[in-house]
Amino acid sequence: MLKEIEMRRSIRKYIDKEVEEEKLTQILNSARLAPSGNNTQPWHFIVIKSEKNRQKLAYASHNQKWMMSAPIFIVCVADISSRIKDTKEICLDENTKEKELKKIIRDTSISIEHMVLEAENLGLGTCWVAWFTQDEIRPLLNIPSDKYVVSIITLGYKDENPKARPRKKLEEIVHYEKW
Repeated sequence: MLKEIEMRRSIRKYIDKEVEEEKLTQILNSARLAPSGNNTQPWHFIVIKSEKNRQKLAYASHNQKWMMSAPIFIVCVADISSRIKDTKEICLDENTKEKELKKIIRDTSISIEHMVLEAENLGLGTCWVAWFTQDEIRPLLNIPSDKYVVSIITLGYKDENPKARPRKKLEEIVHYEKW
């Protein structure tokens, strides 16, 4: 698995080729198998293939035109009802103070990373997109206000091979026993 981790890059250019349904299912299944706090599994995924919906999402993401080269978008949504049962009065956004929001974002992010690594394993490229606001993105897909869109993952066959970006050395980030 270290090979896939080392090779994974943010891909912003894709070839014009459909992703096989079996590969898409395998990628989504990898997310389903991710761990979560108290096994709450707060994630939901909306698979977007239509050009119309992809255009709307790209526009809401600060009009990042490069996104349109990807044949599939996966909208990754965290559901707070996995932790709070009465969500009628909850509206989640970038300013929400609800402590459970951090937990569902954390857990959903773990599942997203499972997907991008499995995509790399299958020879596909991905990119995390999160430059949007909840108020801009949720209405496009009828996502309720008590759900939080963590990211949009673009998915497809790569048409670029970016070089690795610098990473800090282990000595700079690892501490033993104390800071």
